[in-house]
Amino acid sequence: MAIRLLVVLLALGLLHLAPQLARWRGDGWFRRWVAQLGDTSGAARVAVILLLPTALCVLVVWMLGWSPLGELLRLLFALAALLYCFGPREFEADLEAILRAPDDASREAAAQALADDGNPVAWNAPALGEAVAYAALRRRFAVLFWFFLLGPVGALLYRLGQTLGRDDSLHLDPPTRRIAGHVANVLDWLPAQLLTFTLAVVGHWDAVIDAWRRWHSRSAPTSWYSSGPGFLGAAAKADVVIDIEAGDGYAEEHSDPLGELRRLRGALLRALLAWLSVVALVVIGSWLG
Repeated sequence: MAIRLLVVLLALGLLHLAPQLARWRGDGWFRRWVAQLGDTSGAARVAVILLLPTALCVLVVWMLGWSPLGELLRLLFALAALLYCFGPREFEADLEAILRAPDDASREAAAQALADDGNPVAWNAPALGEAVAYAALRRRFAVLFWFFLLGPVGALLYRLGQTLGRDDSLHLDPPTRRIAGHVANVLDWLPAQLLTFTLAVVGHWDAVIDAWRRWHSRSAPTSWYSSGPGFLGAAAKADVVIDIEAGDGYAEEHSDPLGELRRLRGALLRALLAWLSVVALVVIGSWLG
């Protein structure tokens, strides 16, 4: 776990210094692999598409361990894999592009880069908050969750699962697309739950938790795999639209998209620090134990 924490810190530092690193990854090889399996369908096709690349990743990690520089090579491979799995663009760079845009029209155009699923992002505070939360989940927090849990294999499985399940440009038959969507939702479920609770801790607890409870009370028992983590979007919207009474008795204004973007960006940074702090405590505890 200590090595994985070091890799994460190195990756985040490199992305901060050179955001273009998140853009170098190409998925042409994956698209060709998906096309090669066009004669299969359904769960079998999804399993082969996802499991073979992850098995090769396991094999590479195992082979690197036999080298005299095994630990260093494993660290470098994990760093490269993590940088590859962040994306398709650097999350902070997309937020900066919105904040630096000169007018509302260009800001709304820049906000479309947050939607990896191709759905348009309206230029209002709740819609922008929802898009930012999903982008943070799929470009950063879920990747980190699966990396900490399973190493580079977990990060790669998550990234390929999201591409297969949410990229409409991939030519998939209906049964395969349905199963792939289920896999993408399953991979999102746990990190989205953790991110929602972290946002509640660093943001407006009552509003976020109430929205989370309402979503779950209305959702179907199969929602954990049949639908996306809508509770995260509902929680992000609730965190945005709530009017908080300030110390002088007046309510804060939450209708400015740029103001809410800056506030939510700060909340997500605190959430990231919270996740890293918990992992650091686990590492320290293992050393002391």
